[in-house]
Amino acid sequence: MLRQRILTALVLIPLVVWAVLQLPTQQFAALLAVLVLMGAWEWSNLAGLRTAVARVLYVALLALALWLAWWWHGQPQARGILVLGFIGWLLALAWISRPDFARDHDALKGVAGFWVLVPAWLGLVLLHGHPTVGPRLVLFLMVLIWVADSGAYFAGRRFGRHKLAPRVSPGKTWEGVYGALAACALVALAGGWWLGGTPRQLVSFLLVCLVTILFSIAGDLLESLMKRQRGIKDSGQLLPGHGGVLDRVDSLTAAAPVFVLGLYWTELWAVL
Repeated sequence: MLRQRILTALVLIPLVVWAVLQLPTQQFAALLAVLVLMGAWEWSNLAGLRTAVARVLYVALLALALWLAWWWHGQPQARGILVLGFIGWLLALAWISRPDFARDHDALKGVAGFWVLVPAWLGLVLLHGHPTVGPRLVLFLMVLIWVADSGAYFAGRRFGRHKLAPRVSPGKTWEGVYGALAACALVALAGGWWLGGTPRQLVSFLLVCLVTILFSIAGDLLESLMKRQRGIKDSGQLLPGHGGVLDRVDSLTAAAPVFVLGLYWTELWAVL
């Protein structure tokens, strides 16, 4: 299993970096849409849809939502979609704290897939399309999440004592959260220096990154909750040793819209 994970990562990471840095935004959006629709197929299973027809219809509806988001991506409505995603993740925090709330509500789980996947796709597309540092911002966000995940893993293994959400993901601890935030702070400071800006802007950027990582943890927990209630270990089998698409991007689904909104709300978007 470990060998498979390493081999898959060695193939995927260079491809992801190349796509982010080299593809024009329209092509990047199309490639990302394919991945998101794969994630929608996996989510339809997590939501309890059991027939192929129902799952195909679900993916088709989400594809329509992506098309509408693309149609609006250069207009004020785009920010509204991100705000709806942010509100959805606030509701998800309450959901995670009461995991039995929607155990048998498959319709609600299906709706959740839209706030999980569509704003994440739109956030990454908007980020990539930033007029000066777009691809670098996308790559930075991905690195931020990867490093925070590593910080959480090592801090949790070394110091983990207090469970974060034992009924959702028993392996996660508050010490892991602190490790993720510490790792995030280091990367955010380095990234802020790399992107340039005043000390005040650097502090704002640091705060945006810290909040983003807190929500990324919520993204991880929500998918863990969905899998636990569905009785499966992985969302899919597409990536050898890694599971499905959602298993790799669960943190990013929550992080992307929050990160972009944070840049808008702190007015960093206009100065980067």
